Amino acid sequence: MKKFIDNPVTLLDTSLQGFSKAHADIVELHTEPNFVCRKQRKTGKVALISGGGSGHEPLHAGFVGQGMLDAACPGQIFTSPTPDQMLAAATAVDGGAGVLFIVKNYAGDVMNFEMAAEMLESPNASVLVNDDVSLPKDHPIGRRGVAGTAIVEKIVGAAAEQGYDLAACKSLGERVVQATASMGIALTSCTVPALGHPTFEIAEDEIEIGVGIHGERGRETGKLVSASEMIETIAGHIQAELNPSAGQAALLHVNGFGATPLVELHLVYELAWRYWQKRGLNIQRSLVGNFTTSLDMAGCSLTLTLLDEEMLRLWDAPVNTAALRWGG
Repeated sequence: MKKFIDNPVTLLDTSLQGFSKAHADIVELHTEPNFVCRKQRKTGKVALISGGGSGHEPLHAGFVGQGMLDAACPGQIFTSPTPDQMLAAATAVDGGAGVLFIVKNYAGDVMNFEMAAEMLESPNASVLVNDDVSLPKDHPIGRRGVAGTAIVEKIVGAAAEQGYDLAACKSLGERVVQATASMGIALTSCTVPALGHPTFEIAEDEIEIGVGIHGERGRETGKLVSASEMIETIAGHIQAELNPSAGQAALLHVNGFGATPLVELHLVYELAWRYWQKRGLNIQRSLVGNFTTSLDMAGCSLTLTLLDEEMLRLWDAPVNTAALRWGG
């Protein structure tokens, strides 16, 4: 294992200190317990809070700021944050209009966010993100929340910034989840620092189809084929899930898992764009890059969100975070 790490035990704390200094105009770091929150608070708006295990950066701390999250709670690598982190974050950023938790569908995240919600005395609600279509709808633990989480956070974050109330933010978030589907392919495993070696073995001529974002294996191991064939496979699952009509407006997100260069991610975008153009889809917005990573895994995922006019307007609304910045 070759990494820029002094000690796996102190990795997260040192990284958070560096992140907060690098983006001191946008965020503040609170410790004991750890959470990252907006530097410029805004009273009278719904406060959005998310979080999860570290190793997925810039998700979630990189999305704290104007137009997205008010706070993010980072757990240890691939480990859920604790209820006391979520409670402390909610208490710090509650602007008087309630708190909305955006939760990826992993058992630890769900359990700990539920505990925090029960302890929080102010009005609150939750949106559960389960956009990974590599698992069937009737899977015992449900579908995982993956790269579509960033899409939910951006659209709902803009709504909260514009004064939507708690019920409206929750309803919108659930609508975005229903309109979003994701699926990924890995070319390599990732290496968790505390483990010191790749999470799983994969041959040079193999790929993992339908991976999650915690270094777990996919739904199946396949042979390495052309990029066009790989993208056709995962796009086909997303197409079957959403079944969009011709002319439907959509956002196409190509997400890197941490070790795939942009030259390849943009190639993937072109291939996915061609796939859906042939099927009459109207790709109106895009997002390409490493946004929901899995440490140093090579691979990528596709996320498709079917847009209505409200969602399109909110996507275009100004945002100023470490990872996403556009508008006035």
